[in-house]
Amino acid sequence: MAGHSHWAGIKHKKALIDNKRGKVWSKLSKAIIVAAQMGGGDVETNIRLRTAIADARAVSMPKDNIERAVKKGTGELAGARVEEVIYEGYGPGGVAVMCDILTDNRNRTAPELRKLFEVHGGKLGSSNCVAYLFERKGLFVIDAAETDEEMLMETVLESGGDDVRTEEGKFHVTCVPETFSDVGTALAAAEVAVEAKQITRIPTNTVDLDVETSRKVLKLMEELDDHDDVQNVSANFNIPDEAMAEIGE
Repeated sequence: MAGHSHWAGIKHKKALIDNKRGKVWSKLSKAIIVAAQMGGGDVETNIRLRTAIADARAVSMPKDNIERAVKKGTGELAGARVEEVIYEGYGPGGVAVMCDILTDNRNRTAPELRKLFEVHGGKLGSSNCVAYLFERKGLFVIDAAETDEEMLMETVLESGGDDVRTEEGKFHVTCVPETFSDVGTALAAAEVAVEAKQITRIPTNTVDLDVETSRKVLKLMEELDDHDDVQNVSANFNIPDEAMAEIGE
């Protein structure tokens, strides 16, 4: 099983728990702020903002929270400027790790992430040290039991998607980031229920891990994903079936 797909499944389960404790609202608020900073507060002309607000509404983020985030982004309300940063590094077993960050204080975020890497047997690296091992893609996760594959394939290809794969009872739809909104709109129009969606980084090759290293890598990934400033974390690991059976994920 591919590392990015396995991690996508774990993230989906974690997101349900994180949403219950409000953690996901904090991350989505930053996404809205950055979108408004970059393209203004009009959802008709700012596709990124429209997508961020749709994601927020999908997890029942209150309207007041959404409006406040937009106003912070446009400068109508006071607040520190939120920056987009990418941190790269290595996890246990030489696994390449990339973190997409939204932060209002780099001087706080960098040391915190460096410590997380070190505590879990990894190391924060320099810019572009592992970026070449990943492709940036839009990813949609869909329950295969609830969707006709032929119809899904037609919908995806016609809207600009580039691949549909079946993994562990789920369809994984990928597209280039530029068509992410179009594919999402087409899936909604076709009444396809999307369990999870995000723009992520998919590895071009993977590192096979043993049981013990798998546990360490998964722990690092979970800790990074739990950090308030981390919007997305990707890694190029593969856990063989026999190792996964022992881990019990």
